[in-house]
Amino acid sequence: MVLKVFFPSCCSSAESGILIGRWLSEQSSAVILAVVHFPFIPVQVKQYLSEVQRVTKVSVSVLGSWSNSKQEKEESLSEFLEDLGTIFSHEPWIQISKEGDSKFWSCSTLQKHSNNPKKEEIILVYYDQRKVMLSHLHPPLDTTTSSDPEAEDASKLSAIFDTVARSKILFMTDRYDDGPIKLTHWQSEGVEASIIVELMKQASVPACMLLAFLLSLISGVCRSRVLKFWPLSFLWSKLSTCEQLGHRLQHLQVISSNKKAQNQTQLVRKANIFVSLLIDVALGILLMSWIYRKNRIGHLADTLIPAADHVAEELQDLLQWLMGAPAGLKMNRALDQVLGRFFLYHIHLWISYIHLMSPFIEMILWYVGLSACLGLTVALCILSDIIALLTFHIYCFYVYGARLYCLKIYGLSSLWRLFRGKKWNVLRQRVDSCSYDLDQLFIGTLLFTILLFLLPTTALYYLVFTLLRLLVVVVQGLIHLLVDLIDSLPLYSIILRLCRSYRLAAGVKFRVLEQQDGKPLRLLMQINPLSYGSVVQTYRLPTYSCYPKDSWTSLCKKLFLGELIYPWKHKGEKQD
Repeated sequence: MVLKVFFPSCCSSAESGILIGRWLSEQSSAVILAVVHFPFIPVQVKQYLSEVQRVTKVSVSVLGSWSNSKQEKEESLSEFLEDLGTIFSHEPWIQISKEGDSKFWSCSTLQKHSNNPKKEEIILVYYDQRKVMLSHLHPPLDTTTSSDPEAEDASKLSAIFDTVARSKILFMTDRYDDGPIKLTHWQSEGVEASIIVELMKQASVPACMLLAFLLSLISGVCRSRVLKFWPLSFLWSKLSTCEQLGHRLQHLQVISSNKKAQNQTQLVRKANIFVSLLIDVALGILLMSWIYRKNRIGHLADTLIPAADHVAEELQDLLQWLMGAPAGLKMNRALDQVLGRFFLYHIHLWISYIHLMSPFIEMILWYVGLSACLGLTVALCILSDIIALLTFHIYCFYVYGARLYCLKIYGLSSLWRLFRGKKWNVLRQRVDSCSYDLDQLFIGTLLFTILLFLLPTTALYYLVFTLLRLLVVVVQGLIHLLVDLIDSLPLYSIILRLCRSYRLAAGVKFRVLEQQDGKPLRLLMQINPLSYGSVVQTYRLPTYSCYPKDSWTSLCKKLFLGELIYPWKHKGEKQD
């Protein structure tokens, strides 16, 4: 039988005493947590351990004795430490002794109450107690349903990490305390503390209370009936800026909530949201400070009107080209002229609207620039909405062309079924056989011929305006990809992985140390950090996608049939 003793490397220079830890019988392992120095009173040690068990719910007990014979005055304590097994009855009783500065220790076990005592092979595993205490083990995702050896090893490691993490109260006593018990552990030189952190904790309480009160007021206004009436409800559901503000409002509610995080994952998620908000606002303030310098808003307003005029002129030239003989194609001249003049009239209305708004554009941009203090993502969403408003005439052209093209496609498909003696059964959602008389076939043939010969003209207009619409959609898609990246990227976890990689543990590795005959096998347990890809996948924050995710096959089918693609932002599609 192999007995594994997990010994904290911080206790290697501790004075002689007894070993406190947890015995894992299913693994035949002993996790040493601290060393109690001599002198001590056994009754007080038992009372202290019972109090620790009550608070931590961890079965902490005295597992054995530790003898460090570096000092001559402690050489007489070895026999006393061996006899402590009768006072603290634990099977097996572990005895670890260190002689001088030697790195090869003697380790043995005693089984006084066993009828057939067997000599056990002992493996001494050193571990960094501070890193194990502060780390969060991430086992494989399929360990709950898998029974392979990797899943069993992950559960064993989880028990060891959980033992050290839950024994936090045990590490609150250091050697400078005036209590009757002196301990050696990773904080025995003095409990780690920071004045800045403590001041921030004290200041965060009223700040969170004030923030929670303000958020409750904002949430009450958002849930009021005023926003449920048209057109406010329409704008709130269509503008990406409103949805981003609602998304950030949920993040603020999570941060300011007085509900304590249940586990390490929820705590890291809160930290990721806080860092994401902080960096988002910082980038927004930098953008705002850059915009308001050197009268950049005035220059932008002066550039915006000529740019809109240039786009309108290019569209007019494009329509004039389509109304002629585009690429040498022979179009239906009557329909071509009707469609061309219809779209030219819309461009004329759009130019008039832009020039009517030109005196107010600089003032609008000045107030829109102030919104960057809410975050870079809010500014990007406003930019996306501005692009959508400035290209609204292109969207109208695309909708007109798509509807007309779709009407002809479905008309041709229905008339084609008429020639084959079929019809579409609306109730049963299938194609059934049907008999038609001569008049119906004649009218169907006439309509089919008309639609077929008008289809190339309509398809050309549809193709041109669909390409323009796709160009606008690609630009808006890139903006929303950047917004989703800022919203979902777990920046705190990435920084934690970069600076303190042991905090995010994927597992452990064991390194064999120098050995000596007659001494136990010595291993060093080291933490394997999560890869950056696993960190992003595990702690990625949920986002709200601005557009539905269609496959390429579905997208091509919609383009061929003339169905609208991405007509408006679809609200409520949460992407994890």
